[in-house]
Amino acid sequence: MSEARRLDSATWVAEAALGKKAERVVALDVSALTSIADVFVIATGTSDRHTRAIADAIVEEAPRHGRRVLGVEGYEDARWLLIDLDDVIVHVFLPEVREAYDLERLWSDAPALAVDEAGAAH
Repeated sequence: MSEARRLDSATWVAEAALGKKAERVVALDVSALTSIADVFVIATGTSDRHTRAIADAIVEEAPRHGRRVLGVEGYEDARWLLIDLDDVIVHVFLPEVREAYDLERLWSDAPALAVDEAGAAH
């Protein structure tokens, strides 16, 4: 995936999440660190209903960007939802679960794709 496509993917996913009032949205370029994905997007919801709404918005937006959703895990409990968009993996957490797993620390070698409050990555 090209750098421009990684940035575009991070942008639309962040916009969909922020459109549902997701908190602490972060995009990481993991392309040089793993073969499982090129981008991780991490977001926080305030309740199980909120994390589901964030995930639903991303899943709904995917086809508009030519993306197919390969799977969604964790929807039942909605504490940590994982959305597989092939080369983009989205993690939507409840605050305490995000803190416990601390993916930003685990993937600290990955450069961040800065996502501002408007959802634009740069």
